Amino acid sequence: MDKKEICEHVTILECPAVKVVGVVGYVETPRGLRQLTTVFAGHLSNGIKRSLYKNWYRVKKKAFTKYSAKYEAGEMKPQLERIKKYCSVVRVLCHTQIEKVKGLGRKKCHMKEVQVNGGDVAKKVDYAVGLFEKDVHVHDVFQANEHIDIIGVTKGRGIDGVVTRWGVTRLPRKTHRGLRKVACIGSWHPARVQFQVPRAGQNGYHHRTEINKKLYRMSKEGEDNDAGTTMDVTEKKITPLGGFPHYGIVKNDWIMVKGSVMGPKKRQVTLRRSLLQSTSRAATEEITLKFIDTSSKIGHGRFQTAEEKAKFFGRVAK
Repeated sequence: MDKKEICEHVTILECPAVKVVGVVGYVETPRGLRQLTTVFAGHLSNGIKRSLYKNWYRVKKKAFTKYSAKYEAGEMKPQLERIKKYCSVVRVLCHTQIEKVKGLGRKKCHMKEVQVNGGDVAKKVDYAVGLFEKDVHVHDVFQANEHIDIIGVTKGRGIDGVVTRWGVTRLPRKTHRGLRKVACIGSWHPARVQFQVPRAGQNGYHHRTEINKKLYRMSKEGEDNDAGTTMDVTEKKITPLGGFPHYGIVKNDWIMVKGSVMGPKKRQVTLRRSLLQSTSRAATEEITLKFIDTSSKIGHGRFQTAEEKAKFFGRVAK
């Protein structure tokens, strides 16, 4: 905006494609939306079936076998017609492909409902059925230089006192029976502690939504030189030397977001289009990246690529 070069911290989010495996229809009632029916795709991955069982290795793995036969025989078409006839809201069922992210130690997929907008209900249902068993990539939904909302769960910090949890001022040194406390927790009457009074308790592991995060860059899986810029001629990948700490190597689609994102490494987050779009100049400004630092994030890294490091050190005795 002011034509100055700015150094900013960013977060890299790895975004493997999600797979559409179902459609859900909702009817409007006086008490809100009510689910009418759900239609799944003909084939479901093992990641979805795993989430239906407690002990995958013990069971016979029969989930959805009869359903698949019904779907192939066309017995689900009347259910789709019911959605077209009675429903006003149509959502698709998507699941993550968690096996694409290595090193997570989890094989069960996460499921999510995503609303389909635009057109009449029949077109929405046909569009949703057309996506069955297909991948939806992050670049199909978002674009660079736009704002997105990020929904997730913050880092858990366990039980904390009032000073850490609420920022209450410590009491003077000479106070009796502790100093990291709230001095007065309320009047005699009403004979209860008001909810506004800071108390010790759970800190962190809270559900949070951060709005209007600027999307700086997007990259597709297998793209070479995805961390290169017009000003930086070095060919390099987005993964820094030695990998991202506590994460590893990025192998799938990824996005670059300005600032931080809630939660620790490897925790899943939900991305959505911004509900409160900003119209300021800074919000609509197109960002030109001149340099992306891929030096090691463990210690004080100074080499951008392994070749640069090997060239500097020369032959090293093992």
